[in-house]
Formats: sequence, structure tokens, C-alpha cells
Amino acid sequence: MSVVSGPVPAALVGLVAGYLSGQFGIGGGIVTTPAIRLILGYPELIAVGTPLPVIIPTAIAGAISYARRGLLDVRTGVTVGAVGALFSVAGAWATTFVGGTVVLLVTAALVCWMAADMALLAARPDRSQGALTALRVRTASVPWLAALGVLAGLYSGFLGLGGGFVLVPALVRYFGFSVKEAVGTSLVAVSLLAIPGSITHYLLGNVDVGLALALALGVIPGALLGARVTALARERNVRIAFAVFLFAVGVLLGVTELGVL
Repeated sequence: MSVVSGPVPAALVGLVAGYLSGQFGIGGGIVTTPAIRLILGYPELIAVGTPLPVIIPTAIAGAISYARRGLLDVRTGVTVGAVGALFSVAGAWATTFVGGTVVLLVTAALVCWMAADMALLAARPDRSQGALTALRVRTASVPWLAALGVLAGLYSGFLGLGGGFVLVPALVRYFGFSVKEAVGTSLVAVSLLAIPGSITHYLLGNVDVGLALALALGVIPGALLGARVTALARERNVRIAFAVFLFAVGVLLGVTELGVL
């Protein structure tokens, strides 16, 4: 089934995934998993398991880039990620009760909804500083952060896309973050969310170490590049780009699973 093989194509796949991870604060699995399966020709379970350990250095590299620019909240990212990592196991376990089609269609619908929400935020006038300050107070509340971690963990484990898709919009809307700071903070959380899945899939034999190393050659510089682009872009442009990206992912997932493509 393999279309192309070798470390260079894998590194190129990693470069694209890393760039999107650094730019939008996601795990990159939305690109890496289908590419490993359809372009590199690996088995399904390898395509699912191998991207997970690669997410960790990718997210860390991106987070460091944002930290240097003062565009992340370490405490929020660590708290949300730690709680989410625990609940990602429950989310993964829940998939045993539903079919793969249900999981993917739920994913597509949720991603499209979040795209619309982010587009609305981009279209509306910026919120006042007082309103943003009131929302940022929630970062000092453990229950608020734990609730976000539970949501991100269940989402990550159940849908297998990493928590960035839900974390970035939630941090912007409910915690008063700028999109750039939400992306950087999300990368901290995503690096922790990927740990339980990485260990589980490695023990199950679903991680190809050689492939993971080849992917890592691309994802780390890609993440640094994506983080730099976002850090230099205008805030409203980042919101619009993130909304368009989410919508494209949601539509692609939906039509693929419905057999349109």
C-alpha cells in the first residue's frame, strides 16, 4: 500500500504537522495520522499510535518559542494538561462503547462548531480590558482549570485529536486569553495530554520508533516556524486563520466518513 517510503518523506510529513502544531496549538495528529496511513503506507494502528510520542517534543519546542515571547501561561497549561492526562484514559476507554463512525462524525461536528465560534469572536469588536481581566481571574481558580482539563482530556482520549482543538477556543472565550497566548498555553497542556496515550500505544506495539524519529526530524523545526509565524501575525488574522483551519478539518472529516470522498 505504501506510496512513498524512507526518512525524507516522513520528515516532510512531520514538518507540515509540526508547523500546524506550532501555529495553532494542536497536537498535529490530524495531519500525521492520515499521512502515515495513506502516504507512507503504514498499518492503521501504527498510524494512530506513532504520532503520539512525536507530539511531546513538538509541543515542547513550540511552547518554548511562545515562552520566549511571553505568550503563554505555564501554570494554566500545566494544570489543565495534568488533569486532562488523567481523564484522557477515560475518554479512550469510552470509545469501546461506540463505533469509529460515531467518533469521527462527533469529531467533525464539534470541530465545525468551534470554527464557527472562533469566527464569531474574530468578527466581533475586541472585548474591553475590564471584561478580559474578569475572565482571567478564572486562571487562579483550580475548579475552573480542572473543569477545562477534564473536558480536554475526555475530548483528547475519545476523539484522538489532541486537546488543542478545544483548548484554544475555550481559553479565548472563557478565560480572556489572546489567541496567541491561548495557542502557547495549549501547547504546554498538549505535551502532557499526549503522555498516557504514548505509553499505552507503545506497550501495545503500536509505535514504530524508527518512523517516530524520522517524523521528529521535521516536526520540531516545523513547530518553531509555526510558532514564529503566529507570534508575528495580527491577533485578528490568527483568529480567522484558526477558524478556517478548524472548519476545513471538520468538513474533511465529515465528508470522508460519510463516503462523499
